[in-house]
Amino acid sequence: MSTINRYAQQISAQVLSNKRVGQYHQILISVGDVVKYCRPGNFIAIAVGGDNSSMVLRRAFALSRVSDRGEFGGTLELIVAPHGSGSRWLCSQGEGALLDVVTPLGVAFGIPTEPVTALLIGGGYGSAPLFGLAEVLKSRGCHVDMILGASSSSKIYAPLEGKRSVNSLKIYTEDSSSGIPGRVTDSLEEIISEGAIDVIYSCGPMAMLSAISTIAQSCEVVHQCAVEESMACGIGVCMTCVLPVRQDDGSIAMKRSCIDGPVMDGANVAWEVVGKIQETKE
Repeated sequence: MSTINRYAQQISAQVLSNKRVGQYHQILISVGDVVKYCRPGNFIAIAVGGDNSSMVLRRAFALSRVSDRGEFGGTLELIVAPHGSGSRWLCSQGEGALLDVVTPLGVAFGIPTEPVTALLIGGGYGSAPLFGLAEVLKSRGCHVDMILGASSSSKIYAPLEGKRSVNSLKIYTEDSSSGIPGRVTDSLEEIISEGAIDVIYSCGPMAMLSAISTIAQSCEVVHQCAVEESMACGIGVCMTCVLPVRQDDGSIAMKRSCIDGPVMDGANVAWEVVGKIQETKE
């Protein structure tokens, strides 16, 4: 197995709290010492449905925040949208429930060794990992700006919390229900030119990540994105979460999001062929 997951452990994690935040659930779980290996961009794989469930596959969730302080020791925060059967089951788990989890998994965001100006861009509840990332970046002396976007204001996760986490926050909604009308990419070139952005970090829908990558490349800005691909195993075995990634020689290879990601260099992802069947030579 890849050394990416060398610190991953399968443990029984207790639910410490489960709070409804708008359309989402903020779930805090106790994970003990494994928390010291968890980084922004990593994810957790959770067995869902209970012992007699027909849902045999684990569900992957991005880590929002981690903490090794406080009365409960090592804790992880997850932001979950109750859309599918697995996520609805998880959102139904109350305080004291025990979860079978494997974490930390996947490639985390790269953190600069020197202070930089960073722009964090999130779409919907996919923005959750950016809050913990913002805290890490600010602890390193970075200037951190954030853009959050969604189709409507009800799908923006914790905007007030985002405002407290960064130096500046802009909100975009496609239906004009909050903030600036439009999409997060509408003014991105202007924001980059005005702010002398050194690196962009993004989480959210794949179409949004693709659009950000195009602009970032044209402006010659590094773009680290956490891709959203469905994962069946989460540990690189099943090959269901592959993405086309451009190699140094220009060829395209199918890389596993769970092992080679979820955080990837946006400039390397072959966005133009994501979701398309690749022709192979005889």
